[in-house]
Amino acid sequence: MNRRTAIRRLATFFLTTASLAHAQQPKKVPRIGFISPLSSSTGGANLEAFRQGLRDLGYRERENIHIEVRWAEGSAERLPHLIAELIRLKVDVLVIGGAAGALAAKNAGITTPVVFAAVTDPLGYGLIDSLARPGGNITGLALALGEGFSGKWVEILKETVPKVARLAVLRNPAHPLAEVFLRETQAAGRAHSVRLDFFEARDPNDLGSTLSRLEKERAKALIVTPSPLFSSQRSRLVEFAARRRLPSMFFAKEYVDAGGLMSYGPSFPDSYRRAATYVDKILKGTKPADLPVEQPMKFEFVINLKTAKQIGLTIPQWTLMKADKVIQ
Repeated sequence: MNRRTAIRRLATFFLTTASLAHAQQPKKVPRIGFISPLSSSTGGANLEAFRQGLRDLGYRERENIHIEVRWAEGSAERLPHLIAELIRLKVDVLVIGGAAGALAAKNAGITTPVVFAAVTDPLGYGLIDSLARPGGNITGLALALGEGFSGKWVEILKETVPKVARLAVLRNPAHPLAEVFLRETQAAGRAHSVRLDFFEARDPNDLGSTLSRLEKERAKALIVTPSPLFSSQRSRLVEFAARRRLPSMFFAKEYVDAGGLMSYGPSFPDSYRRAATYVDKILKGTKPADLPVEQPMKFEFVINLKTAKQIGLTIPQWTLMKADKVIQ
C-alpha cells in the first residue's frame, strides 16, 4: 500500500467516525415552562388542555417535549420568583396564564419567548404593540371580554330568579378589569331593577371576613367576578353558595363543574389548548412578534341542574334552552 492510498483510507476513517459520532448525539428535547396563577387542584384542567393541545400536534412528554410546571397558588407575589426559576432552567418557551403572570414576565425583561393564555386586554396592559403584530417576545391568547359582558351575569340571574331584588357581587378591586365589571354590573342592575351589594376581597384571609359579612347581609343571590384569587378558592365559594342556598353566577365553567349553579364566560381550557399551537410555531422558528394575538369569541353558558335541585330552585325552561351545556 503506497503512501497516497494510506492517507485516503485514514481520511475516510476519520470522516466516517466523525459522522457516526454526530449521528449518535442525542437530539435536544425542547423544554417548556408552564406557570399558572392558580393551584394544581383549580388549574389542573388548564394544564391538561395545554398538554392535549401539544399531543394533538404530535408532541409526547419525555420523548420530544419536556414541561416544567409551576403553580402560584393564587399569589401574584410568587410569579416573579417562579419565572426566574424557570429561566434558570433554560426553558425554550414560557407559557403563563393570566395578566399578572404575563406582566411579571415582561417586567422581568427576559428574552425567552412568552406565550400568555387567558389574558384580558393585553393591549391595554402594554404587553403587546398590537393584536396583529405583537412585537417583542410576548404573544398569546386574549379573553374577549367585550362591552356588556359582565352585565350578562345580572341579566341571566334575574331571568332565572325573577323575584330576586338584591344581588351580592363579590369582586377583587385589584383585578385589572375590576372597574369595568363594577360599571357594567351596576348598569345592568339599574336596567333590571335589582339592587347590587358589592363585597371586596384581595387575599384568602380577606375573603374569609368578606364571606362572613356577606352571610350577615342575607343576600338572595351571588355573582362572583373574575379573579385568580377566587379561582384558587373555587371549592370554598361553591360550598358557601350551596350552604346558603344562594342562586350563584360564576365566570367560568369550572365552578359549575365543582357544584356552582351557573356560569357565563369564555372557555379557559380552550385558551390553554390553543396556546400549544403558539408553542409549536415558536419551536419551529416563528418569532412571537410575528404571531397575532387570538381573541376567542365564543362564550359558554352552563347550568348545573343537580345544584338547582339541591337549593330548591326551578330553572325556567327558556333559560335552559339558552344554555350551551346542562349538567344533570
